[in-house]
Amino acid sequence: MPRTQPPAALRAQLPVDQQERLYVHQAQAYDAAMAGRNVVLATGTNSGKTLGFLLPVLHRYYAEPASRSILIYPTKALAQDQLSRLRELMAFPEEAGVYDGDTPKAARARLRQNGRILLTNPDMLHLGILPSHENWAKWFRTLSFLVLDEMHVYRGVFGSHVGNVLRRTLRLAEWYRRAPQVLAGSATIANPGEHFRNLTGLSAEVVDDDGSPRGKRTVLFFNPPHVNPEKRLSPNVATSQILSDLVNREVRTLAFCRTRVSAELVGRYAAERTKANKVETYRAGYTPKERRDIEKRLHSGKLIGLSATNAMELGVDVGQLDAVLINGYPGSISSFWQQAGRAGRGSRDGLAIYVAHDEPLEQFLLRDPSRILDGVCESAVANPENPQILSAHLKCAAHEKPLTMSELQQFGEEALSLAESMDRSGELEFRQGAFVYPREESPALDVNIRSAGGETILLMVGGEELGSMEEWRALRSAHVGAIYLHRGATFEVVELNLDAKVARLEPTSVPYYTQAVVSSIVMPQKTFKQSGPWSLCGVQVTTSVTGYRRKMLDGDQFLDMIDLDLPSQTFETVALRRDLPSPEEEEDAHRFIGGVHGVEHALLAIAPLLAGCDRGDLGSSWSSMMYDTFRPAVFIYDEVPGGIGLAEKLFENTDLLRAMARQLVQLCPCDAGCPSCLLSARCESGNDPLDKLISIKLL
Repeated sequence: MPRTQPPAALRAQLPVDQQERLYVHQAQAYDAAMAGRNVVLATGTNSGKTLGFLLPVLHRYYAEPASRSILIYPTKALAQDQLSRLRELMAFPEEAGVYDGDTPKAARARLRQNGRILLTNPDMLHLGILPSHENWAKWFRTLSFLVLDEMHVYRGVFGSHVGNVLRRTLRLAEWYRRAPQVLAGSATIANPGEHFRNLTGLSAEVVDDDGSPRGKRTVLFFNPPHVNPEKRLSPNVATSQILSDLVNREVRTLAFCRTRVSAELVGRYAAERTKANKVETYRAGYTPKERRDIEKRLHSGKLIGLSATNAMELGVDVGQLDAVLINGYPGSISSFWQQAGRAGRGSRDGLAIYVAHDEPLEQFLLRDPSRILDGVCESAVANPENPQILSAHLKCAAHEKPLTMSELQQFGEEALSLAESMDRSGELEFRQGAFVYPREESPALDVNIRSAGGETILLMVGGEELGSMEEWRALRSAHVGAIYLHRGATFEVVELNLDAKVARLEPTSVPYYTQAVVSSIVMPQKTFKQSGPWSLCGVQVTTSVTGYRRKMLDGDQFLDMIDLDLPSQTFETVALRRDLPSPEEEEDAHRFIGGVHGVEHALLAIAPLLAGCDRGDLGSSWSSMMYDTFRPAVFIYDEVPGGIGLAEKLFENTDLLRAMARQLVQLCPCDAGCPSCLLSARCESGNDPLDKLISIKLL
């Protein structure tokens, strides 16, 4: 039991088995919080983290009637899910409420005036609370706790934005003469304390001694069979077959898919093989009404199977799941176990089936599953000091309250020089010892914290909004001719108007889907670090969507490729560069170029495993002769303007990166390169030329 005892009124609200005993990690977190320390609770899925950080919040709720707490969740679904749990433990349940974009105006006003515990997300904090903090003065003056649930999700671009949103929040609380404690819950990651400090600028006590019970979990690694000597069964088809078989046996199953398209395909295929209305799809881009409907049917047990993106990876209570399907490596060992952990709860047994894709990294992992089973969870990476992201938030902070030079220290070492350059460009103005935003309207409306920049494109069918996506994604997925899949229905894009920020779609029944073809040009700039032939450097990347492939819905058979003429996008980022030796005089030039190209594929295939990121977070390029060295070179770069630290992680592990890339190619039994080692569906030149033997030699 914890050393500090909860108030009697709170103890009476707890389940009987928790009134006298807690898991050891819950007790440790409670004691640390009640001693006034910031806390990170980093334990496994279904380990009871929620109660670990709710107990201190509720203790203060019962003991200090004027205190308030803000609980931040990464998704609307998770906040809605946690609200019912929280209200069961409160004396006056109406004093807790969700404040997000779906909350009616009348309910928002009641929460501002009479609420004690607010459940929200980083987007609403950024857009709806901080810009109008004067309306929330009562909250800031009495704020006791700021809770950050699912902290491991705040990585990459999203995490870099959230780190600045949290700094803005803590800065305003300090102005209202409050220093709220920050509590965080996280799945197991390698650096919970460091990541907490990176996001908040504060130190915390890390509690990671998981004392919760665990049932047996069976993990299966499944490689879809070959349908011919050249090709395996589509992993989407394989996943849908397993999902439908389990659903038809009334086994409650959640299938995780890497992309929106694959989630839609798996849901569509499985629905065709199962009883009516037993399978549904869930992903970002749905309307609030659709999300609530799916969540309600899931909780009630009417849905037996769900095909989802990682929106369901988080701690949403989806009931008693028996099985989880992982359709493709989710990007990190941490995410793999987070997803697998959704099957079974507490001491109940669970089944997790990993369906591998016919891609180099996934086949590499299948050849040695111990890399997952015995692997160490990765570090979470975010870079709140990314200049493009930080400059947007400095404008927001200066609009909320004039930004003094001493306050800029909270935003990082480069914040002052960045603010001075923004003063010179007119984005900020320095007046009477502080930086101010020179316009009345809030700049927060122009800052999308889920992306590195760009506007949002609305997807319209007739006069109805079907969904939305970022502009960069729309260029790849909502161009004219693109097929958009939505909850089992098929739509074709007939117009993309970038000026109006609208894509117009029409229902269709075509038997294919589309996949964008993207071309990239990389120009090296300043070198930051050098280690032999490896270097960390700034690069300028220009990307263009040059066309799209059409593939059959049933089996992924390639039909044709259609050219497009869309505007290119240019951004600056950070890259890992590997200079290679020039070919020997007697060496075949075409084969050597194929070897350089193969090195690029091999390094890019392994890089996500070492960077702890999704493969879509990294881009790559190669050249047979660089203009600055007259030698070949390969680049692996952050697919984010300014970079978020992924190339830096790779630079720190170049020996391991090279060795694993060589293993990937050398241990594959094929003769000339195949989808299991060198071939890549993302290759801009259609995997030509490639030479396996020269690639091994260069590696």
